[in-house]
Amino acid sequence: MGASFTPELKKILSSAGCYFERQGKGDHEVWYSPITDCRFVVDGSMKSRHTANAVLKQAGLPKAF
Repeated sequence: MGASFTPELKKILSSAGCYFERQGKGDHEVWYSPITDCRFVVDGSMKSRHTANAVLKQAGLPKAF
């Protein structure tokens, strides 16, 4: 444990057509999903696979972790 899910999550999001929109507070980034037409937050160092899967759900993608 201890590794961040963020790098892999960003790869999945990018390959699905989602993209980085702007920097949020601290190490958070705001991303946009054309699938759901929604913005969502990606934490700079996501330690929980549940959180990573929740982000994928917001982006309209299936669980991956």
